[in-house]
Amino acid sequence: MKRRLARVINQSLQQAQATGSLNLTERPTVQIEVPKITEHGDFATNVAMILASQIRRPPRQVAEIIIQHLDAPAGMLDRLEIAGPGFINFFIQESYWYQVLKDIQTEGEAYGQSDRGRGLRVQVEFVSANPTGPLHIGHGRGAAVGDALANILAACGYQVEREYYINDLGTQMRTLGLSLYLRLRQLQGQEVDFPDTCYQGDYVIDLARQYQANHGPLAAGEPSEADLQALGAYAGAAILAEIRQDLDDFGVHFDHWFSEAQLFQNGSLERALAFLQDQGYLYETEGALWFKATAWGDEKDRVVRRRNGATTYFASDVAYHWNKIKRGYDQVVDIWGADHHGYVPRLKAAVQALGTDAQFLKVILVQLVSLLRQGQPVAMTTRGGTFVTLREVIDEVGKDAARFIFLSRRSDAHLDFDLDLAKQQSAENPVYYVQYAHARLASVFRLAAEREIDLKGLGEANLNRLNLPEEIALIKLLASYPDVVEAAAQALEPHRVTYFLTDLAAQFHSYYYKHRFISESEELTQARLFLVQGIKTVLAQGLQLLGVKAPKSM
Repeated sequence: MKRRLARVINQSLQQAQATGSLNLTERPTVQIEVPKITEHGDFATNVAMILASQIRRPPRQVAEIIIQHLDAPAGMLDRLEIAGPGFINFFIQESYWYQVLKDIQTEGEAYGQSDRGRGLRVQVEFVSANPTGPLHIGHGRGAAVGDALANILAACGYQVEREYYINDLGTQMRTLGLSLYLRLRQLQGQEVDFPDTCYQGDYVIDLARQYQANHGPLAAGEPSEADLQALGAYAGAAILAEIRQDLDDFGVHFDHWFSEAQLFQNGSLERALAFLQDQGYLYETEGALWFKATAWGDEKDRVVRRRNGATTYFASDVAYHWNKIKRGYDQVVDIWGADHHGYVPRLKAAVQALGTDAQFLKVILVQLVSLLRQGQPVAMTTRGGTFVTLREVIDEVGKDAARFIFLSRRSDAHLDFDLDLAKQQSAENPVYYVQYAHARLASVFRLAAEREIDLKGLGEANLNRLNLPEEIALIKLLASYPDVVEAAAQALEPHRVTYFLTDLAAQFHSYYYKHRFISESEELTQARLFLVQGIKTVLAQGLQLLGVKAPKSM
């Protein structure tokens, strides 16, 4: 409905400009909002106030001119009013809201989609966990956010690519190799000192058993650096294979898996540093090579090559994002854990130094997840080995419950994940509540089929029979769905879709308890089934964006 009204207002501005009533140098984007106070109408726009400053005329006078040139579709507007300094409030005729249900029937699964992105290429990089241990629930939340966001962007006309960055170099891989080596020595009956800095989880013991079964016992003597690197590579490859399987079972599939090692092997890292050197953004001091991050707003300059000649993690990230720029993306979105918040300014500085705008890079920070079992927090630490894996959560509560709950709050807000609640079949369980709404909707149509009600003629239903306040409220909520999806894409906030689905499910459940959809009145039955069909379509489409199934029965 917002889009339809925006077209009407834009046509009014064109007409006013053509007749000379408004002397516009450029037409602003028409912003339409839903007033917080219902007495102010169904929609409102401040376009007259924006234009007033451009053409130097009183905003209320500009609003009057816009209204004079409005040519809305027949039956659309009940009335208009100019409020305050120049807001135009629109009151939609109740009967015109029925057009929303017809739009849903016509567009089907495409309802809610748009061409806002105009085919712009967007890369979403997410999860990107080091291959040093299984994915934990924090990674799971990032996976759910990234995948849902990619779905939403695609629904809005963006050309989206999903990418996982594999940190397969650095000290953590050597530490993983050392951890595996020490566990292998223990399997061979030797007493070893296992440092706290090594990876403590039982998965390392499992890897040691697997390695010994395939390669036999270790040779005697101290390991060389090459030995530790080889063991680290072996363990990393095995862990990465499990990560891929876990993500696949979580419904997350990547277009690209990008290895950090590639940056060294193909010379990308050195070329990126050479580019920055040529631009004058690198300097040497105290034997190290530094990037002038402060020139782009960071709080201090950053080391890219240490005194010993080794490059830093930051240098790899600079090269990686230079690679992204070279691949021609219009926008890249990185999804990181909230503990990386201090890293954002330096990487923003780097992309600007590499010759692109800071807005090329958008970073979403995903806050921590606290896992609750029987109301008590579950202690977790990755290197200490006391953590709950994503695999365990999937096995315990299911993919759908996990994804929906991960998306039930803003990504930058702390999330309490209650395992017991996620398994409940009650209204308190948010995913069950929404999925059960869809199952109920499907059951209505099964009942209609059993009673041999003609469903092919629903499009001809007399929708004027949908005159209850809760029916109009449901239709208005369905009308807002395309705006919710666009807003979620624009703000990079997939939880907006989750909120919408929860509201829609709540309104439907209330409606379901109060009214019969199949009654003695054929006319009323047809109208209500048409409404139910619209709700079912939108609910299924929204769940699909979140990567959650829409069950037909529960």
